[in-house]
Amino acid sequence: MTRKTKVKQKPIGSLLFLVIMSSAISLGAVTTFSVLQAFRPMGKTLSNTQTIEGIQICEADALTALEDTLAQVQSAAANPLQLVNLSAEWREEVIAQFLPTNYPNIHDRARRTYVPIIMYHDITPVKDVDYDVTPQELADHFATLKAEGMTPISIDQLVRHLETGASLPPKPVLLTFDDNYRGQYLHAFPLLQKYNFPAVWSVHTAFVGSPQGKPKATWEELKKMADSGLVTVASHTVSHRNLTDLTPAEIDRELRESKQILEEKLGRSVKYFTYPEGTYTEPMKEQVLKAGYRAALSMSLDPYYETSASESDDLLSLRRYGQSRFNDIIAEGKRHSSDSDLATIVPVKQGFAPINFSSPVEKHRVTIDGLPLTLVFGGQPVTVHADSRYQVAEIQSKLPNAVAAVDGGFFSLEFLDSNQMIGPVLSRNSSQAGVFNPGKKGENPLLKGRPLVLISDRSVKYVPYDPDRHTSLEALQQELPDVKDAFVAAAWLVKQGKPRDAASFGKLYGFDAARDRAFWGIDRAGRPVIGVTMEMIDSVGLGQILAKAGIYEAVMLDSGASAALSYQGQSVMEYEPRPVPHVVALLPPQPAPAKEEKAEKDTDRCRISSR
Repeated sequence: MTRKTKVKQKPIGSLLFLVIMSSAISLGAVTTFSVLQAFRPMGKTLSNTQTIEGIQICEADALTALEDTLAQVQSAAANPLQLVNLSAEWREEVIAQFLPTNYPNIHDRARRTYVPIIMYHDITPVKDVDYDVTPQELADHFATLKAEGMTPISIDQLVRHLETGASLPPKPVLLTFDDNYRGQYLHAFPLLQKYNFPAVWSVHTAFVGSPQGKPKATWEELKKMADSGLVTVASHTVSHRNLTDLTPAEIDRELRESKQILEEKLGRSVKYFTYPEGTYTEPMKEQVLKAGYRAALSMSLDPYYETSASESDDLLSLRRYGQSRFNDIIAEGKRHSSDSDLATIVPVKQGFAPINFSSPVEKHRVTIDGLPLTLVFGGQPVTVHADSRYQVAEIQSKLPNAVAAVDGGFFSLEFLDSNQMIGPVLSRNSSQAGVFNPGKKGENPLLKGRPLVLISDRSVKYVPYDPDRHTSLEALQQELPDVKDAFVAAAWLVKQGKPRDAASFGKLYGFDAARDRAFWGIDRAGRPVIGVTMEMIDSVGLGQILAKAGIYEAVMLDSGASAALSYQGQSVMEYEPRPVPHVVALLPPQPAPAKEEKAEKDTDRCRISSR
């Protein structure tokens, strides 16, 4: 259950600034720079805490960075994609600074990311409890993080990201060490220095330097780590007692005294808190906030609550993984990718490999040129034509072995529950499985030239739809002999590896508008791919991004309010899409063909028709 603890109002001046700048951009580069120069003299003399006429400058160089970004506008007038990219950068790096979410809530943009926080305790050659870690195990963890391209970040970076949605490096992870064990200083700190990894040290002040039981690091050792710039010290109370056993007055004393002692001993501000044993209540979060902390770390012994920091209730209850879940963290990190990971997602750089329905189904969250997408690769593509309209996840659930599904072709809006498609349709999963529905004669001529999608058990073809010729199942079989699924898509986004220009969309309504988009196609490795954008974009810009992502052939599906994708029965969308009657689903991969069959099967598997 989530409750707003305290609301930090957005500065009116910041809103005014953004309104002015947004209007300027819409008018053109010259106007934009004129407005920027009007603000520029103010920015030169500002510190990162000053305010002029209600406009809060969050960083000393904010206007400088903004000016550099807007310089791109002058060369972008003839390139819609460049403007889309600039808009994404603007939103993320500038608007994020001026318009953070209502504290302590987590920003919608940050909710889409995967940022694990790993919790360690003692680092010791001989384990006393199951959550101890040996120096060699920790060294192996750090080596794996580096090998897998994970990027340890500071807690300042994480909190800024969660509060504002500002960008993070690829595959971010936060390392935390609880209870100030001396073994952490002796074994973990040197590894942090070796790899240049930042981390958080949660310290209970009453036990600093204690030699009893498991020895604790001294104040001198703590200061050395804090002064290194790698270690951020967080309060872990004075006595490490479970706060649920204390009175509000005792809790307040634990919060304030520990913060004061740490700041006096270390000579630096302490902004973060870690709940002893991870337990807290809503009133406790209020007290943490009032004591002057910006964010707080929790923990749970229930694996359900060991999730990404982005799935936390708010900044005052950040979830963490125990170190025993390290391998799960690495595996999950592989499913969340960015531009720099494209080479591993789509390994074929040039040309086109034979169509391959034998690849495992893989889901990836990627951000390319500022656009976040969800892509699912692999498996065997099929369609489902339902008897009415449903959420995509519900249709997927009726196909028990389907791994993922995306909304499919366009349908009539005449009746709310109608499954009537626009254009011809054939589906192997339908109440009329295998029966070709030619569509309405009055509508079909309007679809001429759009992609006719043809799917068999072994191949896919995309051919321009001809309403005079594609009038029967036999006509479709002339294009693809063993065709089992067919429908008309909106338009090509990518054709033979090249993105489509604006002229190719003809009079297609709304192709140039920023909308949520759904699509499916084949990548350069020959694998099926379905996907949705997680932010709105025009069709031309999307095609350029998909081509960069290694998609060889892609067609646009029903988009806007219908855009939807489900994976393993769960929707990936952040809104409830419009119910639809038709989906493209991915089944588990087919067995790879035997070697003796391969040459014969490749003759009809190795090309996509794009006449």
